[in-house]
Amino acid sequence: MRITLVHDWLNQVGGAEDVLTELVRLFPGAPIYTSLYKRDGTPAAWRTWPIRPLWSDRLPGIRTHHQAYLPVYPLVFGGLTLDGYDVVLSNKSGFCHSVHAAPGAMHISYCLTPTRYVWQFDSYAAREKLGGTIKHALRPMLTMLRRWDFAAAQRVDQFIAISTEVQERIRRFYQRDSALIYPPVATERFVPSPHIDDYFLIVSRLIPYKRIDLAISACTELGLPLLIAGTGRDRERLEALAGSTVKFLGYVPDAELPDLLAHCRAFLFPGLEDFGIAPVQAQAAGRPVIAFRGGGALDTVIPGVTGELFDSQTAESLTRILQAFDPTHYDPGTIRTHALHFDTAVFRAKMTAFIERAYAESQKTNSKKD
Repeated sequence: MRITLVHDWLNQVGGAEDVLTELVRLFPGAPIYTSLYKRDGTPAAWRTWPIRPLWSDRLPGIRTHHQAYLPVYPLVFGGLTLDGYDVVLSNKSGFCHSVHAAPGAMHISYCLTPTRYVWQFDSYAAREKLGGTIKHALRPMLTMLRRWDFAAAQRVDQFIAISTEVQERIRRFYQRDSALIYPPVATERFVPSPHIDDYFLIVSRLIPYKRIDLAISACTELGLPLLIAGTGRDRERLEALAGSTVKFLGYVPDAELPDLLAHCRAFLFPGLEDFGIAPVQAQAAGRPVIAFRGGGALDTVIPGVTGELFDSQTAESLTRILQAFDPTHYDPGTIRTHALHFDTAVFRAKMTAFIERAYAESQKTNSKKD
């Protein structure tokens, strides 16, 4: 199969880019079409990829302030027809699913989420801390963008969701069914330890929607030791909330994370995420996870076996779980075995099988039409 990849933008490193990295490994040499590519400040490994930025990459300031161009991306991707490929695979959280596959080709969209700033605008604006000017400019366009985005989603041949939460959004917003393939997690990096230390742990960007404030409030009230690894714009506010048992570690190198995870009493995950890689990494290290009952945690945390779920995003709800929590009730081997269901090898096998099966079925359908 001749395959090409489509990605919304390449100016940062996050969960979407981790998925793209694995897709590049799975399909080496496949061209990558994207709305912008910030070569400086992104991983050097990307420079070996066959990245093909679209015309939007030349717009002034787009590589550092891509959100100002949110209304432009439908035009960028919607005006692109990808000829010469059998399969178009879009790694989508924005509008890159709106590209046109050539006649007879198949478009599969690996959906990280339906376009958040179209369908969940208020939460997106708060999450990304959009300025008033951008918010006011975008709001009148929402009806038009939703209509356009819905139509673009109907051109996709097959959707794959990253979690049951995203499956539900695809059904609700796009009125489409989807398969389920969890994002890849490199579980081999993490090994359980026979000894644990006396601390709870968070590894996260320090930004408001992660709801780290809930963990700080609960641990401060109960006098529980909490280590927080990560940086972000919310650090000053969070430090003001923290009591003496809460310690901010700042940036922790990737090489040190496995040891930090393996020795915690439990990993705390109070935010609402589409999936959430960090809880799976903690479980790969044999540690239980205490997470908010929503989003991807519903797929990755088994209450009473690999951790616990608290019912509402309040410090009180988390406090009740922490008060009753006993880390000795959870078997590290069982927890790690569960984490292996999300391993990179599983992702590769399921993605390959899905694409091959879907393409073969589409070829049969096309031959019958001929």
